[in-house]
Amino acid sequence: MNHPVLTSLLPVVLLIAAGFAAGKRGWISAGSVKDLSNLVFFLLSPALLFRAMSTVHVEQLSLRPVAVYFIAAGLIFAGTLVLRGFNSRTAVLALANTYSNAVMIGIPLIGLAYGPEGMVTLLTLVSLHSLVILTTATVVLELAVSRDAALAAKRDGVQVPARPMFATVLTAVRNAVLHPVPIPIIVGLLFAQTGWVLPEVIDKPIQLLGQAFGPLALVMVGITLAHTAVGQHLRGALVQALVKNLLHPVLVVALGWALGLTGLPLTVMVVAASLPIGANVFLFSQRYKVAEELVTASVAVSTALALVTVSVVMALVG
Repeated sequence: MNHPVLTSLLPVVLLIAAGFAAGKRGWISAGSVKDLSNLVFFLLSPALLFRAMSTVHVEQLSLRPVAVYFIAAGLIFAGTLVLRGFNSRTAVLALANTYSNAVMIGIPLIGLAYGPEGMVTLLTLVSLHSLVILTTATVVLELAVSRDAALAAKRDGVQVPARPMFATVLTAVRNAVLHPVPIPIIVGLLFAQTGWVLPEVIDKPIQLLGQAFGPLALVMVGITLAHTAVGQHLRGALVQALVKNLLHPVLVVALGWALGLTGLPLTVMVVAASLPIGANVFLFSQRYKVAEELVTASVAVSTALALVTVSVVMALVG
């Protein structure tokens, strides 16, 4: 039971199972999930992201290993859009294919397996993970939502004046920036560069709110899972899980070798890429009301499968 993979993943599995039990018992109805999602998305998530970025100094970051991770994620994200078509559903699935559970699972796993030196590399990734992937996904999603709305209006025979692409992109970027995910990341990063320190009376509540994010988000996955016919989405969820848990780390290895990256930094990035789908993807699907059942099933399947796949990846890179 002291294996780092088990000690990191089993609490995640148990939290999802607890939410599943609560949903099945009727303690929390399916209609209440939206309110819980808003609580997590608008209050807990910003607290976590702001505090994570509020101590990050850009000049201290070693970006080469992280660049390999993001290049691999970008290729998978773009490949998903090309293969499945550009729409809001595909954008959410592309996020699921690339966004790792780097905080709740990654931090304890890397700390146990690779010690302080490995943690430095991982925390460099964590400090930029949400900023790069979630902000990019938000821009793509906003563009996709605009396109979906235009296509729906056209199918319904509604005449919608054509908008210049520049105006569409500008609106998407504005909606992406004025968003509960990028704003706390950007504000936290700017605050860190001032060298100031939050007073404890302010920092402590923010810390407590951020700490509540992970458990509640995973319990919500279980609650939603209890009201979801998983059998209908098992095949799709398995595909998503295999892309995230196996294809992502394989691509990181290939790119790392091609760019001459070796040793512990590459090992940490490969293991980080093999981590299961992060709970933020579930929140995005809830927020945009896109592929909610498939993403819920994918997060659960990916997390359960990670007990095997992460162990295999760690054994091979070790």
